[in-house]
Amino acid sequence: MIFEAINYLAEEMNEYFRSKLKVNEDKVIISALVNQDGTIAIQGENKLVITLVNLEREINGFGHTPATSGGQSFNRSSPATINLHLMFSAYFSNINYTEALRFLSFVVAYFQSNPVFGRSNAAGLDPRIEKLTMEMVTLSTEQVNNIWSMLGAKYMPSVIYKMRMLIFDDSIVREVRPVISGVAQQTT
Repeated sequence: MIFEAINYLAEEMNEYFRSKLKVNEDKVIISALVNQDGTIAIQGENKLVITLVNLEREINGFGHTPATSGGQSFNRSSPATINLHLMFSAYFSNINYTEALRFLSFVVAYFQSNPVFGRSNAAGLDPRIEKLTMEMVTLSTEQVNNIWSMLGAKYMPSVIYKMRMLIFDDSIVREVRPVISGVAQQTT
């Protein structure tokens, strides 16, 4: 579901750029910035790159959900609610630095006017995803430096958004046992 959520955003943003800038090519791609061997992972230039930089579990206070069915009791893990931290990097050549800033402005404007994607406004959203909300993450210069160091890349204009919440629930049964309906006394 992580791919489906990020891919949905990329497709929607490409439509936004096509209508706003009258371009035919996809400007938004999903990619790492650097390969494991240190080489650049992006093919071509002048792209807006979406990179997953962190994944966090939303703490909801629930552990296991007891349930009964057909005379048996079982414990099921509560759904895991996951937030994704997505970095939108403007990968443009040096001579197009101002264009990189322009694209970054478009990202901020896009999510300012479209902060929530749900059943009523996002027809192409995967049916397993109920709702996504986008929230800009404010980082200190030190935190930004740490992220770019972690990625092994040189800084480029970028912004990070937190995508809330993907809910993972495969209804995994952890334990099945018969329901105890009463205690019978044994006579001797």
